[in-house]
Amino acid sequence: MNKTQVRNAIRRLATRHGRHKRMPLFWTVAVVALILPWLLPDLGSNDGAPWSGSATADRLSCRVQSIYDGDTMTVRCAGQEEKVRLYCIDTPEMGQQPWGRQSRDYLRRITPNQVEIVTHDRDRYGRLVGEVLSGGRSLNLAMVEAGQAAVYNRYCSEDRYSAAERQAKSTELGIWAEPGLHQRPWDWR
Repeated sequence: MNKTQVRNAIRRLATRHGRHKRMPLFWTVAVVALILPWLLPDLGSNDGAPWSGSATADRLSCRVQSIYDGDTMTVRCAGQEEKVRLYCIDTPEMGQQPWGRQSRDYLRRITPNQVEIVTHDRDRYGRLVGEVLSGGRSLNLAMVEAGQAAVYNRYCSEDRYSAAERQAKSTELGIWAEPGLHQRPWDWR
């Protein structure tokens, strides 16, 4: 055997031996990665990235940055900016004047700078879907009670929202004052 053949043989043995040494490490890391979420269920619940798309509800303390329309706002939670779609409700679009503007302005009036958000999900646009609370009061529900939002039955089955909508309709508040597509923004779109 010459020098080159010896070097090649040593390399083959080292490579083969190295591959086998890495397999236990690979399986250890894989098992830990699979088991860790069950061992630490609260990991990440309120540590800066709680909106990972989980189905469980988290509570976030957030500062309101802006309110785009009656059911969408931008907030900052734990240093992260997040667009929030208000859970269970749908409001007239901004193009549905004057209803869209009135709904947005009402939400702006009742929303303080600091809110708490109970997360529910993410929508198809990547927005966080949540219930916005101020002092324990649901602003989502307040929008329905004031007749500024319709219950989005496709995504909401909570009786308290339906009862609030029935009451707003019977007293002809807000969007219920006169019939039209502003009462069903999902049809207008």
